[in-house]
Amino acid sequence: QVRLAESGGGSVQAGGALRLSCAASGYTYSGYSMAWVRQARGKEREGVAAIDSDGTTRYADSVKGRFTISQDNTKNTLYLQMNSLKPEDTAMYYCAAEGRRLSWWSLLLGYYYTYWGQGTQVTVSS
Repeated sequence: QVRLAESGGGSVQAGGALRLSCAASGYTYSGYSMAWVRQARGKEREGVAAIDSDGTTRYADSVKGRFTISQDNTKNTLYLQMNSLKPEDTAMYYCAAEGRRLSWWSLLLGYYYTYWGQGTQVTVSS
């Protein structure tokens, strides 16, 4: 059974940085896609960054140049480095995984992901 466990959230001031981690277990797919998806209170879910097993990445326009997604396959861990944080980045951040390579256009769409973590809260104050 696939399990995803996020960590690294917290409270920071605007302009600060955080690194989120997602530890994956029970994952045996050779081809996969993984993403960070956030949901702010009262707003729809938004995919912010994704990566697949070939290393293809995609970012939402709102985070381009500030967030970096990466993975360490030796540790089965996905990361999201978040720099220059803004109050509008405040949200619950979820790690999501799918056991196949999604099309580039689908990478940021949470609908296509089967496995989800419990989320980690990020709060950015002005």
